[in-house]
Amino acid sequence: MTGLAARLPDFPWDQLVPAKATASAHPGGLVDLSIGTPVDPVPAVVRDALAAGSNAPGYPLTAGNPKLRAAIAAWLAATCGADLPGLGVLPTIGSKELVAWLPTLLGIGPGDTVVIPEVGYPTYEVGVTLAGARAVRSDSLTALGPERVRLVWINSPSNPTGRVLPAAHLRKVVDWARERGAIVASDECYLPLGWEAEPVSVLSPEVRGDSYAGVLAVHSLSKRSNLAGYRGGFLGGDPGIVAEILSVRKHAGMIVPEPVQDAMTAALGDEHHVTEQRARYEARRKRLRAGLTAAGFRIEHSEAGLYLWSTRDEDCWDTVAWLAERGILVAPGAFYGPAGAKHVRVALTASDAHVDEAVRRLS
Repeated sequence: MTGLAARLPDFPWDQLVPAKATASAHPGGLVDLSIGTPVDPVPAVVRDALAAGSNAPGYPLTAGNPKLRAAIAAWLAATCGADLPGLGVLPTIGSKELVAWLPTLLGIGPGDTVVIPEVGYPTYEVGVTLAGARAVRSDSLTALGPERVRLVWINSPSNPTGRVLPAAHLRKVVDWARERGAIVASDECYLPLGWEAEPVSVLSPEVRGDSYAGVLAVHSLSKRSNLAGYRGGFLGGDPGIVAEILSVRKHAGMIVPEPVQDAMTAALGDEHHVTEQRARYEARRKRLRAGLTAAGFRIEHSEAGLYLWSTRDEDCWDTVAWLAERGILVAPGAFYGPAGAKHVRVALTASDAHVDEAVRRLS
């Protein structure tokens, strides 16, 4: 390959193909606990809204239609504490595309530095590479010294570890970034899924103070509402930064389809389906955690989100192979950075029957 594609790493999930083949050959078939794709039904209220909005022959608004913008703002106020006037909001085509393109959309490029978590979503680093900038893995901003930073990614609850950062830590990151003119982008896609800790948004008053200056919160409906197939995400925060991002996205045609905007509006306005889905995940989490612990795994962090960050104190690929021999596919921790080399990420996003089968095989 030449050009931009040559600068990108191999797509991580392609590396799991041999393990998936081994797991699929198990007499009972494959139990896939790797990618974390939702398997439960899309809520009826969302499907109804999608169908009702399907007669949409015109171009949708990149900024989002008025109902969706109001729904995003209301949800961020109720859930994240974004109760100051002037909040900037914007729908996105899922959250992954925003993560991948945010450095570019912000004008970050060669010679610039972006801080990403030591263990985190691979697309943070991909986005920095696409922009031609430099990524630094660090959970301690004081270790960066005088280096000029343009963007700091934080992720709480974390994918893959499930770690929740306390408000005081988040406030220190925001204060540090504001002093240096950097932007803080907080990936909060798992915010509604706290189990043993209560996640806090960067938009909360105890984190952002009396201003949205320099902060962005990234959210997704993929896991909260089983809408991974709809590609519905959004961000909120500093209105000036959001306006700049919108301006570029208008030129690039990065637009959420109108029927999907209507479906997102319905999803954001209904918490009943969220409560039901949380209960499903909580039950699966309890069963998987018990099964892994009984099989000799140690679960670290994992106080929120949709994954169990698990280790047997061995190379993650050895653990992947051990589980694959039992027909269970998981994600190696090395996908998420060198610091994850002795862990695997076990997803809760499997049917009840598959979770029960995984527990049986572990025993």
